[in-house]
Amino acid sequence: GKVFAYEVLRLAKEKKFEEAAEKIKEADEIMLKSHEFQTNLITREADGEKIEITMLFVHAQDHLMTAMSEKNLIKEMISLLEMNHNK
Repeated sequence: GKVFAYEVLRLAKEKKFEEAAEKIKEADEIMLKSHEFQTNLITREADGEKIEITMLFVHAQDHLMTAMSEKNLIKEMISLLEMNHNK
């Protein structure tokens, strides 16, 4: 997720906006699957199932949330780059 997002930013800086759009779709798909997995675990625990939460899980969740936030920021940066390029 995060690696894709920074690759997308590099492509956008090189004005390769179509390639960047394809890569951001890939990042979206990867992050969606990760988020669905996390949501499934939370839902199961909310339904009363005992889920063991390890430090590794907390660490992975932290990485996912950070990557999602960075991806959203990078998408905004790309929009600005595109607007500037089309002037």
